[in-house]
Amino acid sequence: MLISISAAFSLFSLRTFFKHIPPIKPSTLKLRHFSDAGISRTSIAAAGTLNFEALTSHQKHQVRLYIDSLLEWNQKMNLTAVKEENEVMERHVEDSLAIIEPVRDSYMLRCGNSFENLSVVDVGSGAGLPGVILAIACPSWKVTLLESLNKRCVFLEHVVGLIGLQNVQIVRNRAETVGQNLDYRENFDIAVARAVAEMRVLAEYCLPLVRVGGLFVAAKGHDPHEEVAKAERAIHLMGASLLQTCFVESHSKFGQRTAIICLKDGPTPIKYPRAPGIPSKLPL
Repeated sequence: MLISISAAFSLFSLRTFFKHIPPIKPSTLKLRHFSDAGISRTSIAAAGTLNFEALTSHQKHQVRLYIDSLLEWNQKMNLTAVKEENEVMERHVEDSLAIIEPVRDSYMLRCGNSFENLSVVDVGSGAGLPGVILAIACPSWKVTLLESLNKRCVFLEHVVGLIGLQNVQIVRNRAETVGQNLDYRENFDIAVARAVAEMRVLAEYCLPLVRVGGLFVAAKGHDPHEEVAKAERAIHLMGASLLQTCFVESHSKFGQRTAIICLKDGPTPIKYPRAPGIPSKLPL
């Protein structure tokens, strides 16, 4: 069932709208399809760390619309623990933008000669972080927001339509299910995940979706070394290897976060990902 957010808001107040959201059957739901029409082909900054000030005026406006919607909807549903606009900018937007530079460097070095027109999946997108911010900053990318919870997908559909992102699609399903779907399996240049699960679980969620020769990027905290060490077996089982751990500037209390970047060396065995719920209960 396709929910028209704009129509709903013309009929109901925000409070009434939430009471009238119909349940969506637990199947893959593509809420928005890709379209090349109207997509700006602005290139990513050639050098230096990409941050909010480096964006175009149009991109900055899109980010502000996203922040306003996130804070408004967060009053009704739990999308983020952050309550203030400046905190959203510092802890979510800037952190999401900060991973672009190390990912670009790794991709250009090991995966291809262009960082444009990539197919990217944000696994466990939640409130659209980092996927929505990446789609704004990198308008030539085709970004898939993969999220299993209906209420979050409703928010994502609303904010994607409000911002006018034509390079985004939303898929409501679990990563374990989508990873066994041939329409998505090993179909993405890059898979990203932020604040979803521990690294060895993320490897099984994300790497089956990445094409051979592509990247899996996990945004982690300031000291992920023990977590990464525990994940090495799972990463190798998925057909990948740890490429590098990059430190990125952050407004967190530690002043930095990390981007764990893995290279997909070969195909993932067909038995992975395992059935929904198993990877988190029985990590490899």
